[in-house]
Amino acid sequence: MGLFQKRSEKRADLASRAEELFGVKGEAAGSAGVTGLCAQVYRGRPPWRDKEQGVETVNFAKSVCAELARLATLAVKVTVSGSKRAAWLQEQVDGFYFRLRQWTELGCAWGTVILKPNGEGVDVLTPEQFLITQTRGDAVTGAVFESGRWDGERYYTRLEYHRFLADGRYAISNRCFVGDGPYDRGRPVAMEATPWAGLAADVTAEGLIGPLFAVLRMPGANHLAPGSALGLPVFAEALRELEDLDVAYSRFVQEVYESQRICLIDDRLTDQTGPGPGLGQAVKLPRFVRRVFGAGPEEYYQAIDPSLHTEERLAGIRALLGQIGFKCGFSNGYFVFNERSGLMTATQVEADDRRTVQLVKDVRDRLEEALDGLLYALDRTADAMGLAPEGAYQAVYDFGDVTYNREEDRARWYGYVADGRLPFWYYLMKFEGYSEQEAKALAAAGGKENGEDGT
Repeated sequence: MGLFQKRSEKRADLASRAEELFGVKGEAAGSAGVTGLCAQVYRGRPPWRDKEQGVETVNFAKSVCAELARLATLAVKVTVSGSKRAAWLQEQVDGFYFRLRQWTELGCAWGTVILKPNGEGVDVLTPEQFLITQTRGDAVTGAVFESGRWDGERYYTRLEYHRFLADGRYAISNRCFVGDGPYDRGRPVAMEATPWAGLAADVTAEGLIGPLFAVLRMPGANHLAPGSALGLPVFAEALRELEDLDVAYSRFVQEVYESQRICLIDDRLTDQTGPGPGLGQAVKLPRFVRRVFGAGPEEYYQAIDPSLHTEERLAGIRALLGQIGFKCGFSNGYFVFNERSGLMTATQVEADDRRTVQLVKDVRDRLEEALDGLLYALDRTADAMGLAPEGAYQAVYDFGDVTYNREEDRARWYGYVADGRLPFWYYLMKFEGYSEQEAKALAAAGGKENGEDGT
């Protein structure tokens, strides 16, 4: 049984267990099949790989997700302030800060991921690990989560059901199983006999206005299941082009690999003749020469020099890359083969890559929304577990400019200095890497030589 089939069966088993244990059915998402296929492609195991036909994968889906995540989290800064509770939340943010890019990339690959505090950190869960059971408008308010952990030779599985009750209270139910591995359904086991001993099987809380988890969903519409709370992977519309790209690149590489010149030569031409110890022995030949059996009256020699159709093949690959990029939401020409054309200045990037900039902005908006939900979940978890003093907090998100160009910025700021609107030492500190004390000393020394005060 293939890994993809095992994962699909595991998701089906999660749905049946949720109904059996909690009497709840998960959302019928028509995109589940596409999401699973996209996950397979993202992992570098697309179904069109065929070793017999020489078709491998360049895993460009991973590159698309990684690039979008890089742009979306470029120079991101999250600041939480306002109280001792805010200081504790800032510590949590600092702990997962370097995972933001990874979370965003997984969100791009699966369309939807859930971020859930676990008391010690934050878990990121893909659709294979959760089942949405309750929504309020576009917001997810209830879900069943599956987590697993090895303990010695046994594998323990926990199903955790979060939802709002009819009276407004928030409820969490835990059920555990023990088996031989991740794909073993296992048998029910008491919570006290698992690695999660100490957690309550059922607990409720009052006063919550949001769930104790956050959802990171891609901005594109889910046309396979309109109204679904699940998003689609960013490359879901480009699966056919990704297959074509793998085929085209595999053929190109195959042609290059097999383009070695070959010389076919009559074996009678390679025998040593004449007196001496080497009489009748074959001459050692270069690796590109192949002996052929000469049976005719004349000696035989032929050179085979295959020609490469590099430009034609690269042109086709460039066309596929352009189509993939456009279907994923990037501007025309963002992905090219071996070169990056145009887009020399920030002004040109903003004008020519406007579609890319808008895509990045949309993903950043969704990331902010998810982080707001995560901070709320962490705040409420701190209340329940007494992890930090109570207090209000305010979160501010700052993202780097996608169209930033350092040389243009340097020239603009130097213009401020030339116009007398900024001191020269500030320019030195901002762009030349000097400390404030060093920059002021240099500016003062230069100003004295020119009869100025240097400020």
